Amino acid sequence: MPNTPRPSFGIMTAPMQVGYQDLLRVWREADTVPEIEHAWLFDHLMPIGGDPDGPAHEGWTLLSALAAQTRRLRLGVMVTSNRFRPPAMLAKIATTVDIVSGGRLDFGIGVGSRPDHPLARREYEAHGLPFHDSAHAVGSLAEACTVIRRLWTEERPFDFHGTHHHLTGAFGNPKPVQRPHPPILIGGRSAAALRLVAEHADLWNIPGGDIADAVARGALLDRYCAEIGRDPASVTRSIHLSVSYEKPEVTGDAIREAVGAGFRHIVLGLSAPYPAGVARWVADELIHKAA
Repeated sequence: MPNTPRPSFGIMTAPMQVGYQDLLRVWREADTVPEIEHAWLFDHLMPIGGDPDGPAHEGWTLLSALAAQTRRLRLGVMVTSNRFRPPAMLAKIATTVDIVSGGRLDFGIGVGSRPDHPLARREYEAHGLPFHDSAHAVGSLAEACTVIRRLWTEERPFDFHGTHHHLTGAFGNPKPVQRPHPPILIGGRSAAALRLVAEHADLWNIPGGDIADAVARGALLDRYCAEIGRDPASVTRSIHLSVSYEKPEVTGDAIREAVGAGFRHIVLGLSAPYPAGVARWVADELIHKAA
């Protein structure tokens, strides 16, 4: 019988309704807690919860700052909105973060921005960004994944003329620290997104919630992998679970259910304000007790 890999645990700190110093405090503490192996931000330009006019920090800029202030954690944005940045620019940004972090980046990307969420949808008009339909967004993401990987790996300039993206003389220098490139995580639950996971991703993330639905989506991913001749086991299954400070036993039950369903990359979403010592608390009250 093959050994089942143990799950890895990380935290998510949504950079909204919170100040930089509080985020830095939590990440620095998590960097000292071995049970926490990865840490994540999200990619929204305005708050999607709480005061709609409250603060929201830009994810990749903040990630680079936190990368420079940590030494061990793997880190990323869960997930980058492909709608916000041209793919060649995003490849350059991600490369810079991988270099700053010493090769600790996990590159998270998705179609972007919860189009059904009214507080997310307003980001586009507020920042002068176009909002295209789902078919356009999925096609754009497929091309973006191809462009980004080529910029990370190819040693000569190239042209790319797709339906959604056009580049002439594209070239990435420097390259990421990680070779051939940082691990790619794609988030999503739609059939179209899962096809992209099968084609491009090393990890697949799904927001928590109905575990039966998550399992069904995983089975669909298995089928899409088989259709293109890929081993489904080569895609690590990741899930985001919200943390309850008041009822940690509820979070613990969700962790055990997710691990039992085959998810091996567990991202624990922390809400602000963050209690003192929250990273150590996560390890002691959630990770240890769910093991």
